[in-house]
Amino acid sequence: MTQLELIALAKKAAQAAYVPYSHFKVGAALLTKGGKVYLGCNIENASYPATNCAERTAFFKAVSEGERDFEAIAIVGGIEGNFTGYASPCGVCRQVMREFCDDGFRIILGKNDDEFIEDTLSGFLPYGFTNENLI
Repeated sequence: MTQLELIALAKKAAQAAYVPYSHFKVGAALLTKGGKVYLGCNIENASYPATNCAERTAFFKAVSEGERDFEAIAIVGGIEGNFTGYASPCGVCRQVMREFCDDGFRIILGKNDDEFIEDTLSGFLPYGFTNENLI
């Protein structure tokens, strides 16, 4: 699957976002190593800490279905679904990615229909905390 195909799926996922407070819609498309894609959107709550990001929604859906091997995630975000800038994953989402993915996991940020940037998880989260730190 190409980066642009994955970004298109992330845009589709953003359409389902529940964002009555920020109006900032985020969509994520998580690609497994087996080729399956899990979509996620952000879901806000009047009690802001109870809000869930699109990236974690996608990961939690996949993990709850037994998936553990991930290849890439595409993320888009913007006010009212107007994707004109890059929406980088928050620190909590990066840590969730670190729990399930290796350093080479690809993170793709979509800006519009033909612009994106891509880096690895280690680029987004250098010196990440893992289970090896607990030994």
